[in-house]
Amino acid sequence: MEPGRTGQELDSYLIGITADILAFKDEDGMPLVDKILDTAGQKGTGKWTSIAALDEGIPLTLIGEAVFARCLSAMKAERTEASNILHGPEKPQNIDRTHLISAIKDALYASKIISYAQGFSLLRDAAETYHWNLHYGNIALMWRGGCIIRSVFLGDIKKAFDAAPDLPNLLLDETFRKRVEKAQHGWREVCAEAIRCGIPVPAMCSALNYYDAYRTERLSANLLQAQRDYFGAHTYERLDRPRGEFFHTNWTGKGGDTAASTYNA
Repeated sequence: MEPGRTGQELDSYLIGITADILAFKDEDGMPLVDKILDTAGQKGTGKWTSIAALDEGIPLTLIGEAVFARCLSAMKAERTEASNILHGPEKPQNIDRTHLISAIKDALYASKIISYAQGFSLLRDAAETYHWNLHYGNIALMWRGGCIIRSVFLGDIKKAFDAAPDLPNLLLDETFRKRVEKAQHGWREVCAEAIRCGIPVPAMCSALNYYDAYRTERLSANLLQAQRDYFGAHTYERLDRPRGEFFHTNWTGKGGDTAASTYNA
């Protein structure tokens, strides 16, 4: 790929081949990509990566959504039937193309950072589980040598882990933090516009949801824990008590003090 074809920050193998694919014309002069059946195959890499993330309890949301998007694409006949029955919003007629392209660039860049951040979080957690001694900066450089996920900022990832070997998440590195914060306006704009237009962008929206959840001190999981305790006596911790101290509430006044300790839900 020629340097700078898609902007230095987006310089990567997959972005490069995507540019080639979109520019390729069929014999009649029309884009060949528009004639390819929209059912994506998969050989299992994303699947087993997502399974590993679930086993470790790590939110690998972007890759997970990408896998499910492929599964949904394979339901071609069903989607074709649904397209004649289910209706979405009207497409807007007046869109600033130049502005939108710039926003898409930011959205793609920020989402790519989230994907790598989630991937390295999974590696770190798995290393702790399986007692691996991983050098994350060296892993980043290894991916530059012929891997399809090679990207120009893998060198920046190495710098981040060289500076802080115990870095829990790439988003906490100052360089990547600033880049995501700079790109987030366009990122949010693209996700919002896609939703308004009824255009599915599951991985990109999932990446944004992860970012917003990761930067939020208090999430709505307190309600989730209350629900789990209500229906299954799974107990909960309290903000005003030390961590590791668990409580169960008789929410209806009809139950006992039984706590679930033999299964998880």
